[in-house]
Amino acid sequence: MMHHWPSPGKLNLFLYITGQRDDGYHCLQTLFQFIDYGDALTFTVDQNNYITLQNAIDNVACEENLIFRAASLLKHHAVDDGKGAANLGVTIGIDKKLPMGGGLGGGSSNAATTLIALNQLWSLDYSPQQLAEFGLTLGADVPIFIHGHAALAEGIGEQLTPVAPAEKWYLIAHPGVSIPTPVIFNDPDLTRDTAVRNITALMDSPWSNDCEAIARKRFRKVDELLNWLLEYAPSRLTGTGACVFAEFDSEAAARQVLTLTPSWMTCFVAKGANISPLHRQMLE
Repeated sequence: MMHHWPSPGKLNLFLYITGQRDDGYHCLQTLFQFIDYGDALTFTVDQNNYITLQNAIDNVACEENLIFRAASLLKHHAVDDGKGAANLGVTIGIDKKLPMGGGLGGGSSNAATTLIALNQLWSLDYSPQQLAEFGLTLGADVPIFIHGHAALAEGIGEQLTPVAPAEKWYLIAHPGVSIPTPVIFNDPDLTRDTAVRNITALMDSPWSNDCEAIARKRFRKVDELLNWLLEYAPSRLTGTGACVFAEFDSEAAARQVLTLTPSWMTCFVAKGANISPLHRQMLE
């Protein structure tokens, strides 16, 4: 039997770097919200003991693919915990829509969807908190996709507090470049001392992204995108980039600006979602 599972994108509605730990990781405060747009994964479970990727992503080795790593990690834990998963296998396919290196969380979302889907399809019965702990070893953004609710993330991104920001419409644009996260976090000019604030202060203040200045400095296309979008609506970088987004109060307003975008822009319109589309589907 084949099973289809959403793997939605996310936006960082704000992102502040509040410090850097001795191990090099950056401390942050960021607001995650899902969007109703993303990849789709298919899982065909069998008993052949192999994890197979049906259509691997170009230029990404299987062993480095977060889908493969998530499935392998879950199987490893299940075997160690005596859950009878030794012979379980799966073939996983992906319909990839989210750009790589775009700041929309595609890889982390893929890993989370894999953990959630196989936990159910392999009848492993791990709790969401256990899955989130597994996922954190794959990436700091994986737990937010496991829990499936918009949240303020603190620490290195693993401390989550559910919140409910307005579910606005977004015009999301990709500049055609991929920004590796270390390029931003290793830049000596990155702001690393933004003051820590409580939730009320964060939600009531104008929102921004401490990584944006570095992305604009290093990647001309990002700067061009933001300059264009800011003529029409409040616009920011998401995550460490490269995608930027403009926010609107209605779908019609977002689509009107979409019709005006230059041919060199790669854009789409999506709605913010405080409950992940993956979790909405699981509740249906």
